[in-house]
Amino acid sequence: MDFSKFEEKAGVNFHDKALLKQAFTHRSYINENRSSAGEHNERLEFLGDAVLELVVTDFLYKKFTEMDEGELTSLRSALVNADTCALVASRLGANDYLLLSKGETKDQGRARQYILANTLEAIIGAIYLDQGFESTKEFILHNITSLTDEIVKSGAWVDSKSLFQERSQEHEGITPVYKTLRESGPDHDKHFTVGVYLEKELIGEGDGKSKQDAEQAAAREGLKSKNWH
Repeated sequence: MDFSKFEEKAGVNFHDKALLKQAFTHRSYINENRSSAGEHNERLEFLGDAVLELVVTDFLYKKFTEMDEGELTSLRSALVNADTCALVASRLGANDYLLLSKGETKDQGRARQYILANTLEAIIGAIYLDQGFESTKEFILHNITSLTDEIVKSGAWVDSKSLFQERSQEHEGITPVYKTLRESGPDHDKHFTVGVYLEKELIGEGDGKSKQDAEQAAAREGLKSKNWH
C-alpha cells in the first residue's frame, strides 16, 4: 500500500514504512490473514495514547494558567476522547488506509469511529518510534491541540455530568442515575454504552472507551434532549 498521500497530508515522511502500515492494521485483519507479515496496531496504540496525553497535558497547563486541575482534566478529555481522535483521523484521510477484516470493513457506524480513534493513537505511537518526541509533539499540536479554541467555544469540554445533575435537580427535583447498557471489545480495548435516567425514563445514551467517558457522553445527550444547555 502506498502511504505517500497520507504522509503528505500528515506532514510526516516515515523512515520505516512498515511501522506506518502496522499503525493502520487492525487485529481483525491479522486474524483473517494469518499468512500476512506484520503485526496489528494495539501496542502502537498503547504507546501513542500515553504520548498524546502527555503532549496535550503540557500544552493545556501552559496555555490556561488560570484553570484549576478539574477544568484542565475536562478540557484534556475533550481533546483526547474517541470523538475528537476519530474526527482528526478522518480529516487526515485515515479511513482510506485501514487494514480490516471483511466484516469490519462493512461496518461504517460507531464501531468504525472507535477504530479510527484507535488508529490515530497508533499513528502517534508510530511517529514517536520513527521520528522521536519533538516530531510527534509537532504532529499533535498541529492536528489536535489546534482544536482547543473551537472546543472551548462550543462548550464541549464542560463537565456534562455535573451540569446535567444540576439542571435535573433544578427543573425536576431528581438526581440522575447512570446504568451501563452494553459492553463490547476485549479487556484491553473495552467500549461502553451508558444510559442516563431520571427515575425510570431513559433520557440519553453515550459511548466511550471508559465508563466515565460514556457517562459524560450520555449526560451531553441528556442535556440536548431536555434542552438544558
